[in-house]
Amino acid sequence: MKGLTGLRWGLGVYTALFIIFLYAPFIVMGILSFQQGPEGGPQFPVIEWSSYWYQHVLGLAPPSRVAPLPIGEALLRSISLAFATMVVSTVLGTLTAYAFRVRFRGSGVVFYLVVLGMMVPGVLLGLGMALVADQLGIDRTWWGTAFVLHVVYTFPFAFLVMLAIFNRFDKSIEEAAWALGVTPARTFRKVTFPLIFPGVLSAMLFAFTLSYDEFPRTLFTGGSQVTMPIAIYGTFAVEIHPNLFAFGVLTTLFSFALLTIYGILMGVSVRRAQSRTSGIQEDIG
Repeated sequence: MKGLTGLRWGLGVYTALFIIFLYAPFIVMGILSFQQGPEGGPQFPVIEWSSYWYQHVLGLAPPSRVAPLPIGEALLRSISLAFATMVVSTVLGTLTAYAFRVRFRGSGVVFYLVVLGMMVPGVLLGLGMALVADQLGIDRTWWGTAFVLHVVYTFPFAFLVMLAIFNRFDKSIEEAAWALGVTPARTFRKVTFPLIFPGVLSAMLFAFTLSYDEFPRTLFTGGSQVTMPIAIYGTFAVEIHPNLFAFGVLTTLFSFALLTIYGILMGVSVRRAQSRTSGIQEDIG
């Protein structure tokens, strides 16, 4: 009993340290973002609190020696690239996982080929794609070569999420629909997809967030039109100003907003899936 209590205390301390390690940078970044402007630099403790750098990021502050962050078009590119990657990777991941419901010859080889995209270092993939594009005379662009690598990177995550969902899927529900004379296409649309939709949401979240802040693959293949992570890196490499911290806080809050929306949609989809399972025969009749 004493050993179990000690284990609980140990796990509690480890969890607390992990949470501190995870959120401490965000807290420090948030504190430093409220420094005085326009001449204030990253210093701690903060001498005078101000929201100047948030106004600076949003373009509401008067001109100063600190140049605005080049995030306007770069942010739009990152969101567009992440959205396109999310759609393609989720569709491919769902279809591939659906195919793995039936054992086929060479399935093991195909599995490892798919997962290889998330295991190979991004620097190597980015450099390899850049060399191939140069040899073939293909222009490196964020919507072309970078998009391909983003899909290669995020597709395995979507695939593994959906593979886990399908492994827990009750095939008898589909068999009941087929026994009632429902076509496979209608069964997937009316029965299967609503039940796996929570997993689809998870795959979409993985693909979007991984693509949104992807750096090494985009660095080599994005071309001259940079995405947001590369634009921030270019500013960070020259000089650090508190507007970077303010922008970091805003992007983190954006991520939390995405998680909140995801949680709401997940709760709604789970409840609908449960109600559909209980009345599946009436729904497909």
